[in-house]
Amino acid sequence: MKKHWSLLFYLVIVIIFGLAIYWIVERGKILEHGRTTKIEQTISKTSVANSFELFSNSFNNHLKHPLAVLILQIIAIVICARVFGFLFNKIGQPTVIGEIVAGIVLGPSVIGNFFPEMSQFIFPVASLGNLQFLSQVGLILFMFVIGMELDVNMIRKQARGAVIISHASIIIPFTLGMGLAYYLFIAHAPDTISFLSFALFMGIAMSITAFPVLARIIQERGLTKTNLGSLAITCAAADDVTAWCILATVIAIVKAGSFVSALFTIGLALAYVLLMLLVIRPFFRRLGSIYANREMVSKPVLAIVFMLMLLSAYTTEIIGIHALFGAFLAGVVMPPDLNFRKIVVDKIEDVSLVLLLPLFFVFTGLRTQIGLLTEGDMWITCGFVVLVAVVGKFGGSALAAKIVGENWKNSLSIGALMNTRGLMELIVLNIGYDLGILSPEIFAMMVLMALITTFMTGPALDLINWLMPDKRIDTKLPEPVLQKKVYRILLSFGAALNGRKLLRLANQMLAKHSIPVDITAINISYNADINPWQIPEFEKESFSKIRSEAKKLNVDVETIYHPVLDVRKEIAKITQEEQYDFILVDAGKSLLKGTFVGNVAATVKLLYPPHLLKTLLGTNRLSQLLPVNDMMDEKATSFIADAHCSVGVFIDKDFYEARKILIPIFSPSDLFLLKYGGKFIHSIHSSVTILDAGGLSQSDSRWQEEILRINKTGQESIQIWMGRTIDKSMLARFDLMLVSYDNWEKLVKGKSIWLEHIPSSLIIKHIDANHEGIKKGITPLASSEL
Repeated sequence: MKKHWSLLFYLVIVIIFGLAIYWIVERGKILEHGRTTKIEQTISKTSVANSFELFSNSFNNHLKHPLAVLILQIIAIVICARVFGFLFNKIGQPTVIGEIVAGIVLGPSVIGNFFPEMSQFIFPVASLGNLQFLSQVGLILFMFVIGMELDVNMIRKQARGAVIISHASIIIPFTLGMGLAYYLFIAHAPDTISFLSFALFMGIAMSITAFPVLARIIQERGLTKTNLGSLAITCAAADDVTAWCILATVIAIVKAGSFVSALFTIGLALAYVLLMLLVIRPFFRRLGSIYANREMVSKPVLAIVFMLMLLSAYTTEIIGIHALFGAFLAGVVMPPDLNFRKIVVDKIEDVSLVLLLPLFFVFTGLRTQIGLLTEGDMWITCGFVVLVAVVGKFGGSALAAKIVGENWKNSLSIGALMNTRGLMELIVLNIGYDLGILSPEIFAMMVLMALITTFMTGPALDLINWLMPDKRIDTKLPEPVLQKKVYRILLSFGAALNGRKLLRLANQMLAKHSIPVDITAINISYNADINPWQIPEFEKESFSKIRSEAKKLNVDVETIYHPVLDVRKEIAKITQEEQYDFILVDAGKSLLKGTFVGNVAATVKLLYPPHLLKTLLGTNRLSQLLPVNDMMDEKATSFIADAHCSVGVFIDKDFYEARKILIPIFSPSDLFLLKYGGKFIHSIHSSVTILDAGGLSQSDSRWQEEILRINKTGQESIQIWMGRTIDKSMLARFDLMLVSYDNWEKLVKGKSIWLEHIPSSLIIKHIDANHEGIKKGITPLASSEL
């Protein structure tokens, strides 16, 4: 009844107010008496003109509207940047290289050259001003984030060696750059620019290191916790601070026009820096302490943060040292608390890196006219520019590192890493171009130099590692040590709480193992943009639960935190290369709910064949979760079959303790599960119920042998169900179910009710160490030692 009354009320309201609107319009027409409206003019023209032509003209006007052009530009830029970033990432290059190349491709060098009409349609000259200002906003946000990620304390801790290398990697290429300017000035410098301005800018352009790109390379190569990685990161950070200070001075000199005027600008800049460090920074430090343990920052506080960033950028712009320096300085004075910085950075990075920063790359590409280098000996000059850049930065950094005590391999590696220029170089070059210091030809050469020096970093490191491989430590150990048996288990998890449950499960299974147990917990997460200095804090947070559980259980656990780009590849690498006896992987509740969290998505794709996932989730839900290529990838389906150790996938359904265990036996290949059940009986006196679905207890001698072996422990804790159908109430009795990987599909297909009501489950792919050969330095475990 209520439904009908609601519908009637709705109709009455629409009719009454519709009539009221009609009456108002009709009465309003009386007010037009004596006027000729725009609509009437249009109607009169339409009577003599082609109505389609009128629509076409209107549509063309809409296409050329500044807002429509800007939106189209952003769409084209983001798509192109993502595609090129993905492609270059696949060949082992930083994403930023692909984004820079995307900018060049969209510019006059490629699209503008081969498809000029398309280039003029997407990037008309009149629209470039809007694109430039929007890209500058992206740069301001980016530099603010760079300032926030700078760890000044880390620079102080490694001050001696890092500062020497950093300053050497600046002064040497700076000097070579000024020398290069001496030979380029007459032929390539703009007529209105003095030699001092041109030389200073060429010097600073040769001295830049791309801290974000270098940090990403170190992280991807697993160098974060090495001496080389720490030293290179600190050098790059010190280089960033020093180079930006020098750049601010150079900009002040160029803009001021005279030395005395430049001194005033530099004096104002120094006063502003002192104000930020001595007054603003202590205020924000107190503010950060308030939010140290909070999961979110209030909007008023965020407004204060953004206002400081914008005011700082505005102040340095009007002082005369560029807005980007002010944004960088605002980031430096933010509270040092990791949680506060992480919240703010997370709110900025997505918009800055994904949406706005690619605009800067394309704007740079629109300015880069590689076609200008085809005249005369331009390419020879470009090659000379690249040579000077590499010799100055690579050679200067490597030489300084060797002098401070590093070996030749580390010295050359530091040189290769410090030679990375990337985005930071493009920022400097654009500033020089805007100031009129760099001509279009020199600008194109310097952009290519930035691209080449960044691209060569990865291959250079690979070449150094190939020419100077790490010396292998002699693994020949005394015989007693060699024969010592250790059962190594790896726990892989995403959420901290799940790690604690994995450790609890492993301990309940192996608490009274016949040989020593070595447990390693690893958290593999997709977090490619994490600052290497923040990894210890993230590691501490990730393992807080599992460490407290380890202390409670009185067990030792080694922990490893891996933020990676390719979770699946990292899991496969660990399983294939490391010498573990058992890998316990957390799949959480998400497997049955159809959502994947952290490293669960990659783990499930690796451990579960596509046809099994379809059975579990249904084709429609599966297609929403996994890309088509992932569903059809045969490499994913073969991962668990190729593993060199046993693997267990743990599905958590509020697991606490495995007191009552269910083991379904479908075929002889499942009998190994009895060994795992025996371990729980031996360790925590679990009660095990065996579902004999195939009648093996009556016909297979190995069944009786295994039951007898388990019962020798003195625990009569085994109950056998012969082919019984299990319903919801029966499943609710158990704390844990052990099932073989090979028959998991049969379990799902044959007992569909189990999907909704199974207890916490451990799906095991068992590999006997005796069948895999003797591992290096480890005696294989017999089946009885499982």
